[in-house]
Amino acid sequence: MDRQTPAENASAVSAYQLLFQSLCLMPFSHYLLAALFTFFIFLYVFLEFHFLHDFLTLFRGDPVSLTYNSCSELYQSVAAKCKILHGRYLVTPWLSSPHLQIACLSFFGKAPPVTYKRRLFRAFDGGTIALDWLTYHDVVEGTSGMIDSSNGLKGDKTPIVIVIPGLTSDSTAAYVRHIAFNFARQGWTVVVSNHRGLGGVSLTSDCCYNAGWTEDVRKIIDHIRCEYPEAPLYAVGTSLGSNVLVKYLGEDGTNTPLVGGAAICCPWDLLICDRFINRRPVQKIYNKALTADLQGYAQLHRAIVSRLADWECIEKSTSVRDFDNHATRVLGKFETVDAYYRRSSSINYVGNVSVPLLCVSALDDPVCTSEAIPWDECRANENVILATTPHGAHLAFYEGITASSLW
Repeated sequence: MDRQTPAENASAVSAYQLLFQSLCLMPFSHYLLAALFTFFIFLYVFLEFHFLHDFLTLFRGDPVSLTYNSCSELYQSVAAKCKILHGRYLVTPWLSSPHLQIACLSFFGKAPPVTYKRRLFRAFDGGTIALDWLTYHDVVEGTSGMIDSSNGLKGDKTPIVIVIPGLTSDSTAAYVRHIAFNFARQGWTVVVSNHRGLGGVSLTSDCCYNAGWTEDVRKIIDHIRCEYPEAPLYAVGTSLGSNVLVKYLGEDGTNTPLVGGAAICCPWDLLICDRFINRRPVQKIYNKALTADLQGYAQLHRAIVSRLADWECIEKSTSVRDFDNHATRVLGKFETVDAYYRRSSSINYVGNVSVPLLCVSALDDPVCTSEAIPWDECRANENVILATTPHGAHLAFYEGITASSLW
């Protein structure tokens, strides 16, 4: 067996010593720069920035991808002529991360000032739903253009769009105000259908909303149809609200009074979204935030919720799944949380949609993952057009250098 001589050992030791000494001679600022560079690379990947991609493509944006049935009359007569669906979408350059877009929308986004006119709708079980109305006159002239159906003015033919907000959101949410303002400015009458217990209205029955609860939307649509039988009715659902809308359209088929609808950032498959939101550290941040919002909703109505479900478990919930297991599942009378997710997922109903439906999703949505998008089901239904963009985050879709508008 070969053995190193003392001279060879001394040579090896001296080599490491020389390396250490040379490293010590490097200025501390160089190490700091290297650490900062590594940190920024980590941050760029962790927050899913795409600024370099935008820069290399000269900020031209990415084309909108359309999925539809080749025999679709809807595409030929409407979508083929829609410039925005055949254009390109460019995210606001300084918001070139889905997480920055969501942060801006949630905390810093400036939404148009709107003043709703409220009507309260009493559900069949005694529950109360706040309907917030907005008209062209409200946003352009600053005067109320509210039609009072009690005066018999039922012949108005102004198109009405019903907006269904997302989880724990109401008519005051920034993205809802953007939608309401833009529709009203174009001459539409907007009705934001707040979920039970939201919009500053207390729960007045033991029934709470969930991702699969379509009865409230059905009754509200029928109610507005009775009030304004001459007005074309449309609906726009956002996030969880879009899941409710698509499920409702699939359940009612040709019996719905709606002329058409739009589903923005739909979760589609709640089981897949549940797994996705627990997968990576950044998704777990959203999981915690959504759980806190749900617990805040439960706290607002503690007198009712604590009587129907285990309040201690609700308070200790650390994820959306925990909350759904201890609260949503119990209140909705589902056997298990997975049963709730399976039965409530709109992916099971999109094939039965019988009115024109535009579905819009961003592939970088960090909440409603693109893995859940039912590409084949949308392509098989002639009434559905699916528009996807590489970027846009969850309900954000900021555009313009000032990020003052949503795409």
